[in-house]
Amino acid sequence: MKELMIKPVLYNYSTAAEFANAFEIGEGDLVISNEYIYTPYFGQLSLGCDVLFQEKYGMGEPTDDMVEAIWSDIKKPYKRVIAIGGGTVIDVSKLFALKEVSPVLDLYDGVIKPEKARELILVPTTCGTGSEVTNISILALNSRGTKKGLAVDELYADSAVLVPELMNGLPFGVFATSSIDALIHAVESSLSPKGNETTKLFGYRAIEMILRGYMEIAKSGPEARLPLLNDFLLASTYAGIAFGNAGCGAVHALSYPLGAAYHVPHGEANYAIFTGVMNNYMEIKTTGEIARLNGFMANILGCSPDNIYEELEKLLNHLIQKKALSEYGMEEKEIEAFTDSVIENQQRLLANNFVPLDRERILKIYRELYTK
Repeated sequence: MKELMIKPVLYNYSTAAEFANAFEIGEGDLVISNEYIYTPYFGQLSLGCDVLFQEKYGMGEPTDDMVEAIWSDIKKPYKRVIAIGGGTVIDVSKLFALKEVSPVLDLYDGVIKPEKARELILVPTTCGTGSEVTNISILALNSRGTKKGLAVDELYADSAVLVPELMNGLPFGVFATSSIDALIHAVESSLSPKGNETTKLFGYRAIEMILRGYMEIAKSGPEARLPLLNDFLLASTYAGIAFGNAGCGAVHALSYPLGAAYHVPHGEANYAIFTGVMNNYMEIKTTGEIARLNGFMANILGCSPDNIYEELEKLLNHLIQKKALSEYGMEEKEIEAFTDSVIENQQRLLANNFVPLDRERILKIYRELYTK
């Protein structure tokens, strides 16, 4: 039985200049980044590489339209694709290491067989996706009104590079949504039937690092995160290793229609769904891994396992105030459509649920979360 796979070689450099020098970035490399990240940290290094800025092709979450537009501008046979950015930059850049990308819907439907053609180097600048160590690229498929993940080994990076300096300018709101995403990666992978003691080693450590960091923020304010950025970056990577092997489940599955329809940041959409799913798990089964997880988190927060999710919401509300789904613009009549979308498009994720959730249970979760 396979315990763990960590595909990329993991590197850590204190500064962007150290990374650029060590990897000898230059001619023959395509860097995909954001101008507000690349210019201050790499712009004065005279690297000689070609650079595309993601924001030219669309803002927000990664989409099929964004990928098609970038692909049409990639004209040269680059040797390496180097992604320096958050989840959007990394998820779209993974695809450009493949030989053929367009039509992107054919790629995600399995019509185009993924074939890796270029070396891939991923450098996260947020502390949430963990995508630098996974083989998953998630896009909003605008034509279908949902999100979908492509998970194939060809999307693994050759190198994953952590550079804490690149998070110095990360706004608190982005820090909050991304780190909550990492927390949920760690929680869902720890509950997944595909998990094992090795994946949980990474998942539980990520949970502990993130929650203790949040407690410092709750105590001392947003600036308390700054000395902890390297810890949050590592925690995100640990969570990525955990869910890259064990998978995420219903929280992510139910959040995708919300994010796709109303452009809610991924971590915030997950938080809107998170405790609703966990409480419904608890209605079905209170023993086994969920009891272990609840006790672990309760010990960190200093509360009873019986009210762990109430106390966890109080803590997370120091970062983002939880909202009802209706506050994002969702209409009650969409509950049925969201449920059907999840069942039709997210079976890859639903297979990782702590306990099975049928259509009636998914409807129930959405109804409970629709209003406060």
